[in-house]
Amino acid sequence: MHIPAPSAMAEATRLTRAGRLTEATEFLQRLLRGDPETTPTAPTIDARTIDAKPAKPGVFLAKTFTNAAGTRPYKLYVPSGYRGDPVPLIVMLHGCTQSPDDFAAGTRMNEAADRDTFLVAYPGQTSAANSQKCWNWFNPADQHAGDGEPAIIAGITKAIAAEYAVDPARIHIAGLSAGGAAAAIMAAAYPELYASSAIHSGLACGAATSLQSAFAAMHRGAPGDAAPPIPTIVFHGDRDTTVHPANADAIAAHSGPGTHTTRHVSAGGRTSTITLHQDETGQTRLERWTIHGAGHAWAGGSQAGSYTDPAGPDATGEILRFFRDHPHPNPGTKPQTPR
Repeated sequence: MHIPAPSAMAEATRLTRAGRLTEATEFLQRLLRGDPETTPTAPTIDARTIDAKPAKPGVFLAKTFTNAAGTRPYKLYVPSGYRGDPVPLIVMLHGCTQSPDDFAAGTRMNEAADRDTFLVAYPGQTSAANSQKCWNWFNPADQHAGDGEPAIIAGITKAIAAEYAVDPARIHIAGLSAGGAAAAIMAAAYPELYASSAIHSGLACGAATSLQSAFAAMHRGAPGDAAPPIPTIVFHGDRDTTVHPANADAIAAHSGPGTHTTRHVSAGGRTSTITLHQDETGQTRLERWTIHGAGHAWAGGSQAGSYTDPAGPDATGEILRFFRDHPHPNPGTKPQTPR
């Protein structure tokens, strides 16, 4: 049996520490066989050369969280570039009938995490909690900090931040449909935890307080309680027949009049109207994308997942851009005035 050189073993250790276990195993097998490409006479690999190559997939971990409010599964994506230095964390809330894996495939958020190096958490709703796996955004018991599903989602967020090196100023939350409505609740309930939010085809916080009023809000639109207390980006198709586009109006209603409007045409041919709602200092508090001709789907998503519209715009890319521009100014402290 070939005895590996120390330099070769160091490379295997580096792959293992990076979470690239499959590559590490294959590398060790080649070492033990004495394959030429792994012997000491092989050219030394420069770390700078490795970093210059396209990002390799990270690891998608299946986990479970439990606290006094209940138990939920979740998936956590750790990109290959994570090395223990503080990175952003994005929490993604799926829509009805979806799962963390489905939502990850449709949004391509894990691919973006490999490229830009951030963690992605996907809390999973269970059929026991809701027969359609919808987040219970319409239930009063699931609309406040410290209770129900908000307490579980916040608990998952905090557990990840305790286990991994997470930049506390760059924890963000996003969701689609029922997940978008839940993201609006999380933004209102935990403004000290999340720096900014993204609501795709969702509803305002406080739009419903029962299943009956939830259906009414979805079909006709319903006002929310107040403006999102953290910077928020909103996407909604104007042909959405599942969640009425008026719900996007409701989210924006308390953010003041739009101060700047532009048009955007995606690579897939979709035209969007972008309206910025800015405060007196010129800072954008809410950015709204009205996607013309689009239905109830994640804009620019992959057909590998459900409820996606590949025609665009690139919601994932625009959300990441918005999140980068809106770190938390004082993490751990609830904002007293609109930021």
